[in-house]
Parts: sequence; structure tokens; C-alpha cells
Amino acid sequence: MISIQIVARYMADHALQLVTAESCTAGLIASTLSEAPNAGKLLDCAFVTYTVAAKKRELKVSADTIEKYNLTSEQVATEMAMGALARSAANVAIANTGVVDNIDPTIKPGTQCFAWAFHSGQPDGQPVVFTETKRFSGSSRKIRQRSALYALSRIPHYAGRASNMAVLPQANA
Repeated sequence: MISIQIVARYMADHALQLVTAESCTAGLIASTLSEAPNAGKLLDCAFVTYTVAAKKRELKVSADTIEKYNLTSEQVATEMAMGALARSAANVAIANTGVVDNIDPTIKPGTQCFAWAFHSGQPDGQPVVFTETKRFSGSSRKIRQRSALYALSRIPHYAGRASNMAVLPQANA
């Protein structure tokens, strides 16, 4: 994983401004980025939507998506990222949803679903979205920390892929 300082430098060099939509990490992705130099130019805002009701109300996650795929799914993470991007001046969104313990016997503890959404600059206005599911081990705290660092460390990778597909507009600073 690359350091937060390298991620922050990459974001600044590529005029990326972030919005987060966090469930399992409860704001830790945004908090981690806030420790980087010039974070005020890199982070627009953060949504912490821990409950199903908050995901639906604040990010417009579909009840059908939750019912069909479960809360811990790339599909829910995608809708969270899209919802955050639509409600922010940022040009990139990270969403995270997952579990750190045995609350659901069908999902292994430490399972984390991520989505990265980038404004595409395409005429249809649809963001470019990438998703991943990872499993982290350790205590609840360690799983959340590793998830936050992982989410941020993937920005350069996915921004590079998104820029090959479309031009990223500058964030409204």
C-alpha cells in the first residue's frame, strides 16, 4: 500500500477532490485523508451512513439493491459512491460497507466492499465506477484502519484507469 502523503500528492497533482460515503469505517477514510498536508483542498465532505435508513435517505441507496445483494456488497457500495458524488462538489467518491465481526453468518468477518466513482466528463454524465471486495483480519479497529488506508491507496490506480476512459473535470474548489 502507498502512503497517504503519496496519495495526497497524487490527488493535488491531478486536481482530485474527494467525498466519502462510509458505513463500516464510520468516517475513518475522511479522517485519515485529513491528516495529509493541504487536506482542505483534497476533501470536500464525508457521509457516514451507518444505518440502512441513512443510506436510503442521504445517499439514495435503493431498498431493492439492499434486498437483492445485501448491505455488504459491491452493488450497495456503488450506489453509496454515486449518491455521495451526486451530492458533493467533489470529482471522486469512495464508498465502503462491510462487517468486522460475526453479525451475519453468511459474511466472513473483515469483509469490506469498496466503490470508487469518478466524474467522467462524458456527455451522458455517468460516473466511471470501480469496485472491489477485500477481507482484512485483526481486531475491529485494525480492520477499519486497514480498510480506510486501502480505500485511499487505490485512488491513483483507479484514477489512472478512469482517465484512460474519460477526462476528469476539475473539482469545484
